[in-house]
Amino acid sequence: MVILKSLQEIEKIRKAGLVVADVLREIRQLVRPGISTLALDEFAEQFIRAAGAKPAFKGYRGYPRTVCTSVNEQVIHGIPSKDIVLKAGDLLSIDVGALVDGFYGDAAVTVPVGAVRPEAERLTRVTEEALALGIAEAKPGNRLFDISSAIQRHVEKNGFSVVREFVGHGIGRSLHEDPQVPNFGERGRGPRIQSGMVLAIEPMVNAGGSRTVVQEDQWTAVTADGSLSAHFEHTIAVLDDGPKVLTIR
Repeated sequence: MVILKSLQEIEKIRKAGLVVADVLREIRQLVRPGISTLALDEFAEQFIRAAGAKPAFKGYRGYPRTVCTSVNEQVIHGIPSKDIVLKAGDLLSIDVGALVDGFYGDAAVTVPVGAVRPEAERLTRVTEEALALGIAEAKPGNRLFDISSAIQRHVEKNGFSVVREFVGHGIGRSLHEDPQVPNFGERGRGPRIQSGMVLAIEPMVNAGGSRTVVQEDQWTAVTADGSLSAHFEHTIAVLDDGPKVLTIR
């Protein structure tokens, strides 16, 4: 069941979203060769708690850390570790969630570690562009898969593939709510988009094939063919006059 939010509830989600935006802004400045993903995680937890929020991911369904840090062929849900030390040329996806006053915010970015290959730069750019195109379709009266189709078309036009095993989602008092928001689909299909919907739109894009495999830790999803992957996400609210991004300051 899709839960429509009032303007007051959307403002509470925005408060959580701004904490997420601030964490991502600060953590990006720390990304460099030689730093461990655990150090990034520890910084994020301290930052979130200092802001009066709670980490949304820590303890969620048993997840052990505050953020997800996915490196290179890791698509999503990479677990931070002192043993994972970033090196020049890596591609790092960082996914962060925060809980404020009973409401969640969720966003992700992919950042280069030092200088990266042109393919990695293009993959990152196309994925972020696909997110923007998807958000632009989140207008009252459109169909949900208009978002999905816009993302898929842009990704595949540029020679990449969208992940199909994992999707975006509604968000609010729960981290994951209805509806699911796939990154693939046929325009004009799916439920009608309504004012008051709050969605986490998150294209996950692979340089190679779309298939993923979950590793033995039961969390980290990697590309089946070992190709690079990128991930961008924003929490957005659908208002009468169109989409409003809640995870950007």
